[in-house]
Amino acid sequence: MTLAIDLSNISKSFPGVKANDEINLKIQEGTIHAIVGENGAGKSTLMKILYGMLKQDFGSIKIFDSEVNFSSPKDAISEGIGMVHQHFMLADNLSVLESIILGMDKASLKILNKSKYKDEINEITEKYSMPLNTQSMIDELGVGEKQRVEIIKVLFRGAKILILDEPTAVLVPQEVSELFNNLKNLKDSGVTIIFISHKLDEVLEIADEISVMRGGKHIDTVDASTVSKTDLAEMMIGQNLPTPPKREKNSKQDKSLTIKNLTAEIDKGRRAFENINFSINQGEVVGIAGVEGNGQRELAESILGVYPIESGEIILGEKTINDLSTRDRRESGLSFIPEDRQSQGLLMDVSLSENVILGKQSSNKYKSRYSNIKFNEASKNSNTVIENFDVRTPGNNTLALALSGGNQQKFVVGREIENKPSLLIASQPTRGIDIGAQSLIWNKLRDARDDGLGVLLISADLDELIGLSDRIYVIYEGSFVKELDPENATPEILGSYMTGLKT
Repeated sequence: MTLAIDLSNISKSFPGVKANDEINLKIQEGTIHAIVGENGAGKSTLMKILYGMLKQDFGSIKIFDSEVNFSSPKDAISEGIGMVHQHFMLADNLSVLESIILGMDKASLKILNKSKYKDEINEITEKYSMPLNTQSMIDELGVGEKQRVEIIKVLFRGAKILILDEPTAVLVPQEVSELFNNLKNLKDSGVTIIFISHKLDEVLEIADEISVMRGGKHIDTVDASTVSKTDLAEMMIGQNLPTPPKREKNSKQDKSLTIKNLTAEIDKGRRAFENINFSINQGEVVGIAGVEGNGQRELAESILGVYPIESGEIILGEKTINDLSTRDRRESGLSFIPEDRQSQGLLMDVSLSENVILGKQSSNKYKSRYSNIKFNEASKNSNTVIENFDVRTPGNNTLALALSGGNQQKFVVGREIENKPSLLIASQPTRGIDIGAQSLIWNKLRDARDDGLGVLLISADLDELIGLSDRIYVIYEGSFVKELDPENATPEILGSYMTGLKT
C-alpha cells in the first residue's frame, strides 16, 4: 500500500518540556489510523506540526512520498491535509454554504460568487453520503450537523488526509454511528483519516491501526483487530481502564438545590429552557443528559446567575437566591466547573496560586480588611489543590497555560471542590482528558458526594452520567422530557430521548 504520511524523527521542545521525541510514524493511504495517549503525551503537538500550525525542531515529513516543509496551515491544505478541531471553527451568523466557501478566492462573502460553488458542494455531500442543506444557518444546526459541515469544508478544499481531533466528544450514540458510517465511506473513497480520541471502545471499532504515544514518544503501532482495551490502556498509562464509580444511594433529606418552574427570558425569538422543576438533596448527584444546544448550558448558567430568567425560583439550601449576584451566589456556597476550562475556568497567563482564588477573590478567605489579596493563603491553598488532585506542575507559580489539558482540568475541579461548597455544578467535568485524569476526577466527585455535597452533573459522556448519577433527567428543546433511574438506563436509551426519537 502507498504511504500517505511518513514522519521521521519528528522532535519538538518547549521550555522545560520535550513534547515530541524523535517520532517515527507511517500511515497507509486509504486507512483510518487512530492516535491515543494521555493528555500531554504529545498527540496535539504532532498533529499541529503535520497541519503546519507548529514547526518541528528537526525531523522530516513526507506526504505521498514527497518531502514537505510546512510554514502554515495554508501549506498543509495545499498538500491535501485538512483538520477538524474538537471545538468547531464556525460562525453562527453564516449559512452552511458561506461557512464552507469562506476564504475562497481572497474575496469577501458580499462579492463572492456563491452559486458557482453550490453544485460542487452538493456533489461532495452526495459522493460521501453526508447530506447538508447549504441554505441553513449554522446556529440552526445540531452538533452532528456542524461536524459534518467542518468535514465537508476540508473536503471541498481538496483534502485527501483528514485529521479529526476528539470527533465524538459531544455526540450521542446515534450521531457517533452516523459519523462512523461517513468515515467508512470516506475511507472507501481513498481518504486517509487520522482519528484522535480518548474513547478506546470507539477507537477499536473504527480504526485499522492504532498508534500509542506516551511522554512525547511513539510507543507502538498495533493492528486494531489484534489488541484489547486493556492492552491499549497499559501501553498508555500502565493501568487498566477506569469505570465510573457506583454506590448505594445515601442522600440526605436536606436540599442542596430546589428549582421551581424556571423559565428563561426570550433571546433571538426563543427560550433556552422553560418550566424546569427539580431538586438535589445533600449527598446526591443529579445528572442532565442532552444534545448540546438544548438548554442545559443556559440552565446551569441561570443557577449561577449569569443567564437571565423570566420566571421561577432558585433556592440554594433554604435561601432563595434569584436576586443575588453571581459573586454572592458563589459566596453562599455555589461552586462551578465550567465546560470550557480555558476560556471560563482559568486565566491562562497567570499562575496557579492566582488562579486558585477565582470566584472567591472577594471572600474573607482571600481578602484582608484593607482590600488586599492574601497571597500567602492563595499559595497555601493552591498547593493543597496541586497535592490532593495530582496536578503535574513544577510548582504553584507555573502559568496555567503551561499545563496539559488534563492537569488544567484537575486544577479547576480541585479548586471548586476544595472550596467546600454546598452545591457543585459540574459541566463536562472530564471532557477531552485522558483516562488517568478522568479516573481521579470521578473518585473525587464520589468522595465529595459521600461527604454530603449535592452535585448537578451535566455531561456528554453518557457512561459518566449513568455511572455517577443517582437520578438522570433528559433535556430536549429546553424541557425535561424524561427522568431515568441510572440502574435502568443505557447510552442508547438516553440517546433516543436526547434526539427526540422517544418522548
